[in-house]
Amino acid sequence: MNFELSEEYQDLVDTVREFADEVVAPVSAKHDAEHSFPYEVIKQMGQMGLFGLPFPEEYGGMGGDYFALCLALEQLARVDQSVAITLEAGVSLGAMPIYRFGTEEQKREWLPMLTSGEALAGFGLTESEAGSDASGTKTTARLVDGQWVINGTKEFITNSGTDISRLVTVTAVTDTTTAPDGTVKKEISTILVPTDTVGFTAERPYNKVGWNASDTHPLTLKDVRVPEANLLGARGRGYANFLQILDEGRIAIAALAVGAAQGCVEQSIRYAKERQAFGSNIGAYQSIQFKIARMQARAHTARLAYYDAAARMLAGKPFKTQASIAKLVAGEAAMDNARDATQVFGGYGFINEFTVSRHYRDSKILEIGEGTTEVQLMLIARELGL
Repeated sequence: MNFELSEEYQDLVDTVREFADEVVAPVSAKHDAEHSFPYEVIKQMGQMGLFGLPFPEEYGGMGGDYFALCLALEQLARVDQSVAITLEAGVSLGAMPIYRFGTEEQKREWLPMLTSGEALAGFGLTESEAGSDASGTKTTARLVDGQWVINGTKEFITNSGTDISRLVTVTAVTDTTTAPDGTVKKEISTILVPTDTVGFTAERPYNKVGWNASDTHPLTLKDVRVPEANLLGARGRGYANFLQILDEGRIAIAALAVGAAQGCVEQSIRYAKERQAFGSNIGAYQSIQFKIARMQARAHTARLAYYDAAARMLAGKPFKTQASIAKLVAGEAAMDNARDATQVFGGYGFINEFTVSRHYRDSKILEIGEGTTEVQLMLIARELGL
């Protein structure tokens, strides 16, 4: 196996890295402190084609692949996880379900605006009792006179309430069957719901620990009516299709986490060379050297894990377990590196304006979102036959 990037991939990395350092980083602290969505940054990302990286040109995409998206996410997350998760969710949860499972008409209608970054879409899966156990979905959708009538609530939905949010794909129970033993089986389908539909409400945004510049809302759907043609994929395949999307998304989240872990390394190296204590810069002391060396080892290992998962995915090989391993290892690397970087920075690591403090707050969700650490361990163990 050759993990050296091709010239095309390396050019993408260099371009996004420069953009992250020169455009994203200077405004990150401001948006984090104000809990404001970085519209000006997202607009430039759209103009660069980042939202269209893994999609064909016929739908407004860049004709790249999923690995290209992962490389971009890694570079963005070094300096701002909120911006990175906006891209990740906009592509893998927003546009990708339409590309994977949509009709040609649905693709033509929605993908050009999503791949250009002019609009954002969310994926409405999680509910108060349906997170890791998505089969606990209570939102319902009934067919009435050629329309889906949707009622329910959703939680923690990214990109659902911005000024450019145009669509949320909602999972809903479209039928139930009762087995002889009394067990109720739910038929779960996915339905496209434009955000301007009557009865669709993005409630007040959450006051989060981290990712303060990303958009996250609870949603209320009250007698929301959309055409029958808004069904995404086959009826009853919503849950299975979601799992496929989530497997892919775990590779992207792993890439984001690697970026966060690497960002902590870079910030710590820079600070260790500048900070003076006891007559020398603190990077001269072995205790600091070893701490940063371990941080680099974590980031490097996690990067290899997501590279491997992405390579398997693009080759058409089974990658579910490798995606779980990558997500597990990278999420823990990001959290561990954020903790160690904060220690290297000392008191300054506890000040919100510093990037490492944001990584410390931001990184915890990487062990929770798109499949908790415990879910990843469960999936890996299952693959081992346990």
